Amino acid sequence: MLSRSWRHLCRRYSQAATFRTAELSPAQHNEKQEGLFYTLNPDLCKQLFGHGGLPKSFKQQTKTFTETAIMVRQPALDLINCIRSSDMSQPAIRYVLYGEKGTGKSITMAHLLHYAHEEGFLIVHVPWVSEWLRRLPRHKEMVNSPTREGFVDLPIDAAAWLIHFKSQNQTLLKSNDLKISKEYVWSKREKTEEGSPLSALVEHGITRVKYACDVIDALIDEIKILSNNKQCKTFVAIDGFNSFFYPLTRLNTPTKRKVTPEEVSLTTTFLKLTTNDWTNGAIVVSADQLAVPDANQESHFPRYLLYKKGFEHLDPFVPIKVGRYSDKEFLSCAEYYRDRLWLRGPPEMETELKFTSACNPYRFMEQCAPL
Repeated sequence: MLSRSWRHLCRRYSQAATFRTAELSPAQHNEKQEGLFYTLNPDLCKQLFGHGGLPKSFKQQTKTFTETAIMVRQPALDLINCIRSSDMSQPAIRYVLYGEKGTGKSITMAHLLHYAHEEGFLIVHVPWVSEWLRRLPRHKEMVNSPTREGFVDLPIDAAAWLIHFKSQNQTLLKSNDLKISKEYVWSKREKTEEGSPLSALVEHGITRVKYACDVIDALIDEIKILSNNKQCKTFVAIDGFNSFFYPLTRLNTPTKRKVTPEEVSLTTTFLKLTTNDWTNGAIVVSADQLAVPDANQESHFPRYLLYKKGFEHLDPFVPIKVGRYSDKEFLSCAEYYRDRLWLRGPPEMETELKFTSACNPYRFMEQCAPL
């Protein structure tokens, strides 16, 4: 919960600014706040995004602005309304965020993650799939999976993800109400007993990195069981989901053979989570051209980026387009940049920037930086 002093400070701050809203809870956001910025509590921001989830350029901007402010936009409002009105006893609905480069898909997902946290969802969030599959091999530790023949594990990446999961769900994991359904044997001396709290499974993967990928696989199975039994409601968010279906990765075997996404154990685990064979949850993924930056991509639409296999895996799904700024959003953003001294100069400059940036959020931010 947000502290009273933080709420009071933000309320006073927003009263003097037409581009801000005093409503800090995403669960209360509606069309009245559309196009306005709300500010995240620094402690909450660290909990949700301290280990990933915000684009690097946006994160640098938040350091410059000394605050993390997110604009309330229509795609996020639409998705929040869809999740709120959906029947959780039915199979989890898949939502796909799509749009041109730089229109704000990752920020929209951040807004939704904040909403999920406020509403008490167990969060399963992959900040950027390309970090696993597309990062240069010299930054990787890759080993053959000891439990799944023909697969490779990324143990350090898996352990880092478990730390991220632990941070985002620290309140729910501390309660010890979520328990595992069966015993997991890791070695002759190591096992996780049936009935142990879910946090024990997570801690084992963090402290025993060699088992991290298998722990995540077990964790996903347990989360689906807990959701089906209505012991928790689960919010799945995967940014750059189409990277799972691009034919090749940047990972190489010792014989210099390229590893395909299907051969990475983490791919299998998270594809298992994004099937709709479980209930009491919501699944939000993004299809992003930047997820495979070295590919020659001609379209930003999900059918093109997900390939046939990815499209069929998610079908049926609800597409949510994240577009360029509307006139109202552009003016609000320009006011915010002026307030933060990111944009200076005569008012006529905004008309030129609107034209040169074509109301693309990232391009507008980039063009304002040196001004």
